Amino acid sequence: MNFDDYDPLQGKRLQVLDPEGCADPELLPDFDDDTLRLIFRWMLAARLLDGTCLTLQREGRMGTYPPVEGQEGCQVGSALALGTGDWVVPSFRELAVALVRGVQMEKTLLFWMGHEEGSRLPRELRYLPIAIPVGSHTLHAAGLAMGLRYRGEKGAVLCYFGDGATSEGDFHEALTFAGVYKAPAIFFCQNNAWAISVPRKIQCAASSLAAKGVGYGIPSIQIDGNDPFAAYVATTAALERARAGEGPSFIEAITYRLGPHTTSDDPGRYRSSDEVERMRPLEPLVRYRLFLKERNLWSETWEEQISSEIRDWIAEGVRKAESLPAPGPHDIFDHMYAELPPHLARQKADLLDGLKEE
Repeated sequence: MNFDDYDPLQGKRLQVLDPEGCADPELLPDFDDDTLRLIFRWMLAARLLDGTCLTLQREGRMGTYPPVEGQEGCQVGSALALGTGDWVVPSFRELAVALVRGVQMEKTLLFWMGHEEGSRLPRELRYLPIAIPVGSHTLHAAGLAMGLRYRGEKGAVLCYFGDGATSEGDFHEALTFAGVYKAPAIFFCQNNAWAISVPRKIQCAASSLAAKGVGYGIPSIQIDGNDPFAAYVATTAALERARAGEGPSFIEAITYRLGPHTTSDDPGRYRSSDEVERMRPLEPLVRYRLFLKERNLWSETWEEQISSEIRDWIAEGVRKAESLPAPGPHDIFDHMYAELPPHLARQKADLLDGLKEE
């Protein structure tokens, strides 16, 4: 696949798997049956874990949480393209990416439960902590990629963010540096149509968000974000460019957020339920089931079986996460510095003394 064949300024979009489950044989990756089924299992695992997280939050067992429902396809497909030497710089909605990359599920749960232990990931995963500020981590990705190039390492950096991040100054600064210094970075925008309550048409007047990458001299492409194969093909091509020293790429994945922005959000105040229902037939699990069924790789019995296995796995992850003591207010001092500065040590001591008096 060549980026030049899909000029976003001409309205061209990469799609391999359509909503009816039909795949373009010229673009379909050469996956065996086990891998094709594994892709579905990952998407289903993310969907079921996502539902569990919503339940935990509603029950007061987890803090504010950002649902991923509807965006599993582009996350699984893109993460599948990564090599062990590549890095991931996530925002806050990359639940499926974390699963594919091998992040322990209880680590993700711990993060949303307020435990800093959830940010302490094995270094070999090359997976940075979740970034809550919108767009700020794109600068981290650009700097990390520039460092890889400076040190002569062959890895690349895959950075995820939403459409709202492309309106932040950090994003534009990141693309400037990455483009000028030919950093091996892939900027992966999940355009889910809504930046919290702001629709795409109000947020930006450009013909596509991928056009912003073009403006910085970065090869850019727009893909069907509900198509895991399109995400895999585009990310693979971008990684090959990065590893060959050809610099950054920008991928805009057109998807849709079926749920709220976070559990603190009420999407009914800014979009209609009719809009959501119109988008449901286009979501990734629907079309991927059709694709597998056509190849005799899916059945209701099989999905019920793996769903049961996934639910048991999720239950064990929740048990492990909730087995740790709840974080306390003094924890805010313990994860910023290797050695706590004297003034913060005094503040921590004062806090602990105050807690004892209560």
